[in-house]
Order: sequence, then structure tokens, then C-alpha cells
Amino acid sequence: MQAIVIHSARDLRIEERPEEAVGPGEVGLRLATGGICGSDLHYFNHGGFGTVRLREPMILGHEVSAVVEELGEGVTGLAKGQLVAVSPSRPCGSCRYCTEGLPNQCLNMRFYGSAMPFPHIQGAFRQKLVAKANQCAVADGLSAGEAATAEPLAVTLHATRRAGDLFGKRVLVTGCGPIGVLSILAARRAGAAEIVATDLSDFTLSIARKAGADRTINSASEPDALAAYGTDKGYFDALYECSGAAVALAGGIGALRPRGIVLQLGLGGDMSVPMQTITSKELEIRGSFRFHSEFAIGVELMRKGLIDVKPLISQTLPLAQSVDAFTLASDRSQAMKVQIAFS
Repeated sequence: MQAIVIHSARDLRIEERPEEAVGPGEVGLRLATGGICGSDLHYFNHGGFGTVRLREPMILGHEVSAVVEELGEGVTGLAKGQLVAVSPSRPCGSCRYCTEGLPNQCLNMRFYGSAMPFPHIQGAFRQKLVAKANQCAVADGLSAGEAATAEPLAVTLHATRRAGDLFGKRVLVTGCGPIGVLSILAARRAGAAEIVATDLSDFTLSIARKAGADRTINSASEPDALAAYGTDKGYFDALYECSGAAVALAGGIGALRPRGIVLQLGLGGDMSVPMQTITSKELEIRGSFRFHSEFAIGVELMRKGLIDVKPLISQTLPLAQSVDAFTLASDRSQAMKVQIAFS
């Protein structure tokens, strides 16, 4: 089978890899669609991010949908030919955090396409994939592209759960890549009354408006636009910080009202924070990392038509054009969510 393998920065290859056998409790899958994530782009453009660096060739990818081709012994609830969204999250289930109900913090997590451990955890961008049955959420009624967005949607649903009650609240989203736009959809579904979004790209801001943002601000052309929201100690109740940029975090904190909530989703490395403002306004900073149960919830929300991710899917290219797909996905002036069609 063919797989998309990163060797070093800008060294992406389509290679032959052996197929795996299907064991008890597992399913054999034929990959349908894979979405290129920000972490995939970090490996492609820079060979890693922060202290995480490639130390061996690694199959990329963790946002995928697939068709069930083979059922392992004991598998129920799935049928051959079904389209499924495949969760890349594989916690061990037995470490201290798993047993405490925090599987996203698993000490032995095997998350597709991660260079954090060594040997690296190989990813899901391959024509044939063997997964545990409980990783698969039935995606009947969705397109393969929609089903492949379940993973980033789950990230934002987890963040929204971390935010607490958003009903009737005012929300600011900084950074309108896929996670930022999906945060807009998740916050609105949770009852947010007003959502303002900022970014440096007019293209991504146009998608944010389609997703339901009440106002969008280009921070490059309107660098002082957020300042007006800082009057009387601030305006917004919650901030989804999705850029990983210190300047965006500082601007968002300035626009938060006292006892507002900062949800940090962007992973741009360590950032300095305006601690004096955080202290005097009694703000709360809440990290949000990955997800678990939110994956299946996200699939159901899409199946019921309660969240529409279609506006995010900007381009879909065939497997043979994977390098072009990664190059395109790196251009935020014309790409939001680039996907690769495996079949």
C-alpha cells in the first residue's frame, strides 16, 4: 500500500509500506479522505515544532475517514462498506490519568502521526489502516470529507466543554485557521450570543463569517480595532486563542472583562503573558489539549445537521498530488482545510 511519509523538512514522499493484519477487536479500513492539520504542516515545513523534532521517517496524518473492509473477531456495531470517522486518539486505559477520567492526558497515548515519542507513532495517511473498533464512529449520511473533519471539531468541542457555560455570552476568537473557525461553530452551538473573530488573512476571515462570526477583524489592516473592546475593563466573557501567537493572546486578554475565561488552543511554543492584567482582572487561563468522548459527539452533531463543516473544506487533491496538497495547505491566503482523497 502507499503511504505519505515525511523524512525531514520539505522531504515528503509517497512510499510503499506493508499492510497490517486485522486482530480481535480491530477493523481493516480502506482510507477515504485525510485532512492536513497544522501539526502535519509543522513537520512538512520545519521538521517539527518546539522541542518535538523528526528523528526517523514517519507516516503523517490523523484527520481521516475510511470505509470498513474487514471485521476482526468480536467486533459488533460496524458493517463492511460503512463510512466511518477514525479517531486518532488511542489512550492506554490503565495509567493514572486514564483511570481518573482524563484519557486525553494519557501517559502512554498513541496518537497517530506524532514525533513526541521515539520510536515515532506512525500516522494514518496510508491506503489501508487497521484500527480498534472503538476508534470508529459511524458516519452514515456524511461525505468522506465531512467525516474527516471530526478530529479538529472534537478539539474545539473539548475546548468548549472546558469553557463552561457559554449561553448568552460574548466570545472572541483569535486565529481563524480550521481550529478557530470550528471554535466559532462550537461556541455558537453552545449558545454564545456574540462572536468576534480576528486573523491576519482576509481569506480565512471570509470563512469565519460564513461560519457565523458576527464581526471579523483583520489585525494586520486594523491593528487597533480590539482596543475599543477594552473600555471599562473589557467586553468579552471568553477567549478562544487559536493562533499560538503572544501578540494575539495579549490583545485578547485586554478585551476580556473581569473574571473572563482564556481557552488556549494554539500551540505556538511558550509565550509571555500579561500576568498583571490577568491578576487584576481575575482572569482564568484554561489549557485545552486534544479530546476523547467529544469525537463521537462531533460526528453525531454533523450527522444531525447541527454543525456544518462544509465551508471549511477548501480543496481536495488526489494522493498522487500530496506534495502539492501540503504546499497549498501552507498558503493561508487561499486554503483553509486541504484534504487528500485516498480513493
